[in-house]
Amino acid sequence: MHHNNGSTMTYFIIAGISDDPRLQLNVFLLVLLTYLTALGGNITIFLLVCLDHHLHTPMYFFLANLSILDMSCSTITLHKILTSFMTGDKTVSILNCHVQIFTFLSLTCDELLLLAAMSYDRYVAICKPLHYHLVMNYRCCVLLASLCWVCGFLESFPTFMGINRLTCYTSNKMDHFFCDIIPVMKLSCSDTSFLQLYILIVGVFLSGFTPFVLTFISYIFIISTIFSIRSSSGRRKAFYTCSSHLTVVITLYASLFFQYLRPSSSINLSSSKYFSLFNAAAVPILNPLIYSLKNKDVKAAISRALV
Repeated sequence: MHHNNGSTMTYFIIAGISDDPRLQLNVFLLVLLTYLTALGGNITIFLLVCLDHHLHTPMYFFLANLSILDMSCSTITLHKILTSFMTGDKTVSILNCHVQIFTFLSLTCDELLLLAAMSYDRYVAICKPLHYHLVMNYRCCVLLASLCWVCGFLESFPTFMGINRLTCYTSNKMDHFFCDIIPVMKLSCSDTSFLQLYILIVGVFLSGFTPFVLTFISYIFIISTIFSIRSSSGRRKAFYTCSSHLTVVITLYASLFFQYLRPSSSINLSSSKYFSLFNAAAVPILNPLIYSLKNKDVKAAISRALV
């Protein structure tokens, strides 16, 4: 359904990954396998942290929160591909679409803030090892994690209110596999200038740039401390303790950059949704994989659980 002059819509039609009927089954099976893998990996990490007392440390407390975020992001973004194939219904109401945008943005902000908190944890562990258990006590960890969750949702709420003010759309067919903010704004014929300005100031600089700067500063001190260690074995051990977190940080920021921060002239929705698919499907798989393969504590916990 297309409306050249713009009109009020009650629902969107989600195009999905591909319009080719011959590819629908392959896309469904691939997304289902990816989703179940991400879900299984993150549930495993979460349960290990909860049940194995060897992992009751600040780093793994934050990792359990990261697993919850990854499972939530995968579910909120990939469920429409799966349900539309099974039911044949590709429609989503305007309200549900806006709620999905709000939830996805909130979870993304939460994850960036949580990674910044994890970088602070690594900073204290490497740069202030004698004070680590005093600084990163249980109360501090719960407070940091709670702030990450609350601030992520508070930062995204004005965007949700702004999206709700968009009442006019040129079309109700969205070339994406879930409701994302850029496709919705491109379909709107309402004035989005204020919303774009807010997203630039709050979304990019506050929600994205601020956690990035905090993470970057933490790693400046971490790298400086590592290079000041005299023994090569000490340097390797210090770097090993933060290598998993650093890998996750680089992967997430790189995927978000290609998804949202490329020059507008180089962005088209068809290519953008593939970056979104990587962020929604691959990143939640990579996080538990990175922490399980690169972390001896997690591997030891898995071995204890299998005995």
